Amino acid sequence: MMQHRPFHSDFPITVKTYDIDFMGIVSNITYVRWMEDLRLHFLEVHYPLQKLISELIVPVITQTHIEYKRPIRMHDQVSASMWMEKFDSSGWAAGMAFMVNGKHAATATQGGVFINLGTMKPANPPEGLQKKYDAELQRS
Repeated sequence: MMQHRPFHSDFPITVKTYDIDFMGIVSNITYVRWMEDLRLHFLEVHYPLQKLISELIVPVITQTHIEYKRPIRMHDQVSASMWMEKFDSSGWAAGMAFMVNGKHAATATQGGVFINLGTMKPANPPEGLQKKYDAELQRS
């Protein structure tokens, strides 16, 4: 049985020519950019970035960990997923997976905190987003 993954989102990725290194394999730094794409997609689906900014609360990354399992090449069809593993007043942690042909090419975690743009100090998650996360947990 698969564990419940709150805020799970899938996102197709197209490998671009500028994503590959001289060996024809997706460069390590590309995964960091793809993680940004996943987070922006997550916000688009669950709580638009414009709304976050209007509330003066933004997520800030404090850590990134990537485990490379197999190379991704130019014409591979990549499917990425993101979900929340932790989400509360002390911060957030997102799990991510990059799949090719149903096999893990890489797994990743990213963590961070919310910052109030007015004070530049840590803040609680936006109330609307926290309520949505809590509702997701209730479904599990």
